[in-house]
Amino acid sequence: MYKRLDKNDAAVLLVDHQSGLLSLVRDIDPDKFKNNVLALGDIAKYFKLPTILTTSFESGPNGPLVPELKAQFPDAPYIARPGQINAWDNEDFVQAIKATGKKQLIIAGVVTEVCVAFPALSAIEAGFDVFVVTDASGTFNEITRDAAWARMQQAGVQLMSWFAVACELHRDWRNDIEGLGNLFSNHIPDYRNLFTSFNKG
Repeated sequence: MYKRLDKNDAAVLLVDHQSGLLSLVRDIDPDKFKNNVLALGDIAKYFKLPTILTTSFESGPNGPLVPELKAQFPDAPYIARPGQINAWDNEDFVQAIKATGKKQLIIAGVVTEVCVAFPALSAIEAGFDVFVVTDASGTFNEITRDAAWARMQQAGVQLMSWFAVACELHRDWRNDIEGLGNLFSNHIPDYRNLFTSFNKG
């Protein structure tokens, strides 16, 4: 069954994009990964989607939230979990999600099989529609990533890229060409070439 993303009913959850945890990501090039995470952040801002940031055990080896995300969302709810591994086990996090009034949750985080999969599965169980952004989530290797994807899909989570998320939210290029085109150009070099060619034409 096709559950289509709706910009009026979606919220973004950025889970544990922390300096220490990012060093564990090996299933995607580190520079590309950071680009994808920031692209998802730009999408959230472009579509004015409620966005919630959360970290786990910042005082330990996981480290602080990456500064670029804090700069992107200076006013967003920021839940520093004292120890819960599954963000859904933190009452403040769940309350922040419910306060948005949205039923569709777009989730990305580090690492995929824990920090993403656990709250994604919990949200499905709680009755939300869940969309996991695969290329803005990372983990140790392809084996653990693929197992996490399979587990989430079996529970009804939809797997998408950040580019697909943006296009499904946008629906129609006639809504806006320049704004979204520039966002894509900022994060996809090949798209910049395409868009430069369009602007010259």
